[in-house]
Amino acid sequence: MSKTVKEVISANAAYVANFGDKGELPMPPGRKFAILTCMDARLDPAKYAGLSEGDAHVIRNAGGRASDDAIRSLVISYKLLGTREWFVIHHTDCGMETFTNEIMGDLLSRSLKSASIDASGWHDSNAGGGTTDGKYINWLTISDNAKSVVEDVQRIRSSPMVPSDIPIYGYIYDCKTGKLMEVPEATTAGKAS
Repeated sequence: MSKTVKEVISANAAYVANFGDKGELPMPPGRKFAILTCMDARLDPAKYAGLSEGDAHVIRNAGGRASDDAIRSLVISYKLLGTREWFVIHHTDCGMETFTNEIMGDLLSRSLKSASIDASGWHDSNAGGGTTDGKYINWLTISDNAKSVVEDVQRIRSSPMVPSDIPIYGYIYDCKTGKLMEVPEATTAGKAS
């Protein structure tokens, strides 16, 4: 058993010991909203949005992008579990700003080992055993953070599965200060009608 597995199991035992009545929480989120945000380990949506267990749905992926699966989750959140407001929250210093579809495709074609980055860009071990499959995926990279928030809000808003009366707000989390900064153009695009 790895050190990480031992740490997770130990932390879970402590959590279980203080679980209390959380087993009685209802399935629908109590505060009736959802957040789509990045998987970056520096982001703690519970803390930056003041959440407790049972308050809101938090959907995370690389970049906090409005992928088909993210939209699927938001639609389930609304249709089956009653959320009434959604937030799209990207962040500063996002790793999705450090590469393009082409770079990722090239790195994967060289090897499946972890790549590294320095001032001159991404580098691969070239250990072999790569695949060209990565060249056929849209990795939803980010070249302009505010623009990507607007695009994601617009993509969600334009989905025929998303009711027009759900407001969608756009924000960028500042990794240096913890502050949520509104992207007004995104919030305008996500305005409920």
